Amino acid sequence: MKFMGDHKVGTREEYRAARDELLEQEKELTRAGDELAKRRRELPWVPIEKDYEFDTDTGRRTLAQLFDGRSQLLVYHFMFGPQYTAGCPVCSSGADTYNGAVPHLNARDATFLCVSRAPLERLRAYKQRMEWSFPWVSAARSDFNLDFGATHTDDELRQFLESDDLGPVPGLAAQCGTDPAGYLAEGPVFNSFAISDGVVYHTYSTGARGLEFLMGFYGILDRAPIGRNEGDLSEMWIRRHDEYASP
Repeated sequence: MKFMGDHKVGTREEYRAARDELLEQEKELTRAGDELAKRRRELPWVPIEKDYEFDTDTGRRTLAQLFDGRSQLLVYHFMFGPQYTAGCPVCSSGADTYNGAVPHLNARDATFLCVSRAPLERLRAYKQRMEWSFPWVSAARSDFNLDFGATHTDDELRQFLESDDLGPVPGLAAQCGTDPAGYLAEGPVFNSFAISDGVVYHTYSTGARGLEFLMGFYGILDRAPIGRNEGDLSEMWIRRHDEYASP
């Protein structure tokens, strides 16, 4: 990839003046982010009244048991459905970021894990291939993903699948060993939970571009000279880390 296009060239003094002006805007954004974080923490908690069970490396576990003795549970719904032969490449790119964050989250009384609908043995094999260590559980036996917005029904998908523009979906589906319907049946979602006096509460949820905080490379690229440089998003550039061609 070559650096293309014209760009303004100036003196160090011109750069400093423009940078100082931008810095004020960056500080405003930081303060706005702090306020949003506070408002997230102030959302009402919703008690979970349904029983959920998961297949884990240590056997069947309830939602409450997934907290692993901590008071907070952070769950990323990783797109790896029953029909998949490999995890979603985009979800996989984010995993490279948060995989190393788990010990730091645990130190702040937060358990982090991923959940998918694929069988546990398939998740284990893919996790070994990608050399990750974060906890990953299977919700194949429960409605957990459906109830928390990470599974989509045929009716929900029909209009999009019957359209003429599926964008990068067919290619992504093929990379996961499934078809567009099977691929889109799964959705990436981040959910937070708390437990108090034995009661589990749902406290926060986000999806779509709200998940970019999990993809640390985007924040780095946003500070590079040509930014994300993604161009036509119908051509998804993101790959699993062991699939990029050597430069």
